[in-house]
Amino acid sequence: MSKLETNTIDTISGSTTLTLGGTNANAITIPSGVTLTNNGTASGFGKVLQVVSATDSTQRSTTSTSFVTASNTLSVSITPSSASNKILILASSCVRCQGDNGFYTIFRGATDLGAISNKGLAATYDGAVNVEANIGINYLDSPSTTSATTYQLYFRSGTVVTNTINMNSSKGSITAIEIQG
Repeated sequence: MSKLETNTIDTISGSTTLTLGGTNANAITIPSGVTLTNNGTASGFGKVLQVVSATDSTQRSTTSTSFVTASNTLSVSITPSSASNKILILASSCVRCQGDNGFYTIFRGATDLGAISNKGLAATYDGAVNVEANIGINYLDSPSTTSATTYQLYFRSGTVVTNTINMNSSKGSITAIEIQG
């Protein structure tokens, strides 16, 4: 293991870039009393750029075996500032499935983001008795656009039984977070 060379820089001015290299852990030591200031031009990956959210506490049910909109209010629209940015979607609801599977997913416009075998992004199973559960969906999307994009919670039943979201008027939510990418 080689020793990391220690250098002291008294002043950095102009458009100087300070780069740390090497494979060992590097650190910048900042003396007590020094203030770091972002002049507004700093950028990087992973920065949260915007957050939009919606909630709904209306109990809604379906017997459909195809995905249907859970609620027009469990829908958010976000306009990414760059086509390379990601959108993190967080959705939750208290659900009830009577007698079979319940499936839950997020749609981006008309696209089911959990389209593998029509199973969605979350599921409940009760084996022929009623089950109530809290579902949570976390999905990192790459919409590759700078146009307004709508994300919405959808749900369906496994067979023709009743599947319910926002059970007993509990509050469901959906949040879209733009992440610089």
